[in-house]
Amino acid sequence: MKRTRTAALALATAAAALAPVLVQQATAAEAAMYLQDPAGGEKTMKSMWTEDEMHKVEGQFRFHPGVRYKTVTRPGHAAAPDHERKVGDPRTLAWEPSYEFAWSVSDSTVVKKALTVKEGEHPIVVHAVLRRADRSAVAEVRKELTGKPATGREKVAGGKRIACDTGEYTVEWALTRSGYGTLHGSLRWNSSCEQYRTAFSQDHGKQR
Repeated sequence: MKRTRTAALALATAAAALAPVLVQQATAAEAAMYLQDPAGGEKTMKSMWTEDEMHKVEGQFRFHPGVRYKTVTRPGHAAAPDHERKVGDPRTLAWEPSYEFAWSVSDSTVVKKALTVKEGEHPIVVHAVLRRADRSAVAEVRKELTGKPATGREKVAGGKRIACDTGEYTVEWALTRSGYGTLHGSLRWNSSCEQYRTAFSQDHGKQR
């Protein structure tokens, strides 16, 4: 029990040194962070009205880089070497992105743009492409969501790992409500893993 607690404390110390925070999951971890388009709070969205100004669709996109790594076991403090601890292995660092979409669909009642309701079920199509600096696509997701409520959020796994330090990428996204319109956006992402390597350096987390 004491060993488990010591390992847990060491992991917590390592996580505290990172920005963003790391969440440990067995032999892999995922950064609790994301990049959002448009920038802002939870309810910040892009929006568009149909030509007759009777229907509106809003959308928000979040890119989750999802850092992953394996852990290695190291001995504890010199005074208690049997109290082993697990720390991140920088040689195993990699990214495993996922893509999150939020939407809101409104319909005008009586007065255009003034009185609106959010009700019923809606078909939503989400799409994202991760591109290198040369514009080539390295990952892509597309999903058709049927029977969704007027407001909702969906996270889509990317299913592909991206190597660390392979440069800057552009994430292009789109969210479509059939018959209403399509919202587009993009954001930049740097694949550097330097901050994690620093946190996982040999002396990091050493008990005093």
